[in-house]
Amino acid sequence: MTDLELAAVQAYVRLVRGVRATLDDTSHPTGAPPLLHEPMAETDRALRAAGMAGNEARLFQLVAERMEESGVRLGA
Repeated sequence: MTDLELAAVQAYVRLVRGVRATLDDTSHPTGAPPLLHEPMAETDRALRAAGMAGNEARLFQLVAERMEESGVRLGA
């Protein structure tokens, strides 16, 4: 995995965590979309820089590899 691919994977993982946290916070249900703007933009920039914009299969493959390396189990 290249440095740019790793940066894209890390940005995506941060985005997913941010989405989960935002959606779990019921105190501001209408505030969720603005809170996600920056993590989404960061992920888009990282994907473009790594040449993976529109290549979700490669991104998800790298995310799975990274999670496995980190000892995180994927799936149910």
